[in-house]
Amino acid sequence: MEQARVAVVIEDEQDIRSLLAAVLSQAGFEVHGAPDGMTGIDLVREHRPLVTTLDVNMPGMDGFETAKRIRAISSTYIVMLTARTEEIDALQGLEAGADDYVAKPFRPRELRARIDAMLRRPRHVASSPAVGPSDAGETAPEEAWREHHGLRLNAQTRIVTVDGADVELTRSEFDILADLLAGGRRVRGKSDLALMLRSDQPAGVDFVSDSDARAIEVHVANLRRKLGESPAQPRWIETVRGVGYRLTA
Repeated sequence: MEQARVAVVIEDEQDIRSLLAAVLSQAGFEVHGAPDGMTGIDLVREHRPLVTTLDVNMPGMDGFETAKRIRAISSTYIVMLTARTEEIDALQGLEAGADDYVAKPFRPRELRARIDAMLRRPRHVASSPAVGPSDAGETAPEEAWREHHGLRLNAQTRIVTVDGADVELTRSEFDILADLLAGGRRVRGKSDLALMLRSDQPAGVDFVSDSDARAIEVHVANLRRKLGESPAQPRWIETVRGVGYRLTA
């Protein structure tokens, strides 16, 4: 069943909150707004939104802590809004669990395009608490699984296991891992991975900013941490210095 198009906007400035609400409403979302992180978390818990926009600089609980708390209770797409001159905000936001970021001042058309691109990517399907990793795996066709050194990934159910234990990943982390598994020993450049996350083809719009490339580095670092992999002695993801990443031999 397709999830209802509900969005939560967490932004302390009324004018920007109203603008975000208007953009999302035009995209067909039922929008709920919050002026601070705690109220926003309550709205996410109550309405289970498909998309949540989140400002970084808010009084009280900042956007990073808010993102972490939201990610602990929801698989909503999180779009972090950051000041244009504060690139580190974007990287910290991705580390906190955000799926994407948009610089302020933002263009409504750009925000709409980024959200549309995210929605074209499959949502994470969490396994039921009553179903263990092995049980979940048995419900999907065996050909849907990719496996490498004890790591198993199912593109249909969006399940990842390491040595039989479930691993919870964000959408971006899952998509990067799936792309690397599909590519085998073929090197995937950071720009290729960034474009893949935008749902673009490398042959299309090929401009990738330094921020986009650094965001890929953050995603891969978080992915390795969750998998329990050491970059110095990688079990699954090998860094090709100055280029990108590929699957280990």
